Formats: sequence, structure tokens, C-alpha cells
Amino acid sequence: MAHPLSVLPPVLQVQSGLHLVLDRRRRRLLVIHSGALLRQFPVAVGMPGWETPAGNFSILDMRTDPVWEHPTTGKRMASGAQNPLGSRWIGFHVDCNGRKASDGDQVLDIKGCVSAGFHGTPHRWTVGRAVSHGCVRLYDEDVRALFAMVSVGTPVTVLP
Repeated sequence: MAHPLSVLPPVLQVQSGLHLVLDRRRRRLLVIHSGALLRQFPVAVGMPGWETPAGNFSILDMRTDPVWEHPTTGKRMASGAQNPLGSRWIGFHVDCNGRKASDGDQVLDIKGCVSAGFHGTPHRWTVGRAVSHGCVRLYDEDVRALFAMVSVGTPVTVLP
């Protein structure tokens, strides 16, 4: 298997400071500091039609014990063992153009803004798969470790 940094464009291999790189194809999140691989985590990414957005971003928002809001009904779920976001939320993308796509069971027509970020999940079996609505799911213990390493403004690159 190739070294994890070999998937990176040369500019990311030498960038100074902390940087997160999501390899959607391999479903791995790399934590890089000044060109050196610090950690890597297995992740779940967005399903077809709800792909995790590719590009260059930065961390916009960080929350412990986040409240989850259903994207179409607006129903809110408090933090806890059944919350789909797990114990941490690290947002890196907001799109306010709305979204209409199938999730495999139904067509979701979301008006307004949608967000993408890294978060834990109570559904451990999903990590390593393309099953989310664009977010990046980690094991809850991994998102806690990631949360302790990053801050608002940390660069995030999502590879196509």
C-alpha cells in the first residue's frame, strides 16, 4: 500500500503548520503538520448524490455535545448516545443554496443552508463507507482526539 502522503499534491506535502486532508476515495483523514503525518483516521464520507464537498476549506465551527437538527423536519435531538453527531462537531463547509437529492430511501428537499463537517457517530459500522449526507463520520473516540488537535481556522483540503 502506498504511503498516505503520496496521495497529496506536492504543495500540501510541504505546507507549514497543521492541515487536515480528507482522501475521500480511501476514506481516510490525514492530520499533517509541516509535511509530516501526525495521525490518520478511518472515516465515512458522503453517499452518491450527497458527496462530501471537494476543495479547500477551513474549520468554521467547533462544538462539544452538539444538538442535531433533522435537515427536512427541523426536529432537534439533544446531545446523547443516540445523537447522529456523536460528542463533537467540527464544521468546515456551509452551502446556502439548498439541496435536493435521494438518500436511497427518499428524496430530501432541503431549503436553506446545509453544513458539512467532521463528527462522531453512534453507528460505528458506517465508518469506512460512503453513507452520509456529505459529512465526515469518525469513531467517537477519534473525533474527540481530532477535536483536541485542531482549532477554528485550521485548513482542510478535501481531495476529489
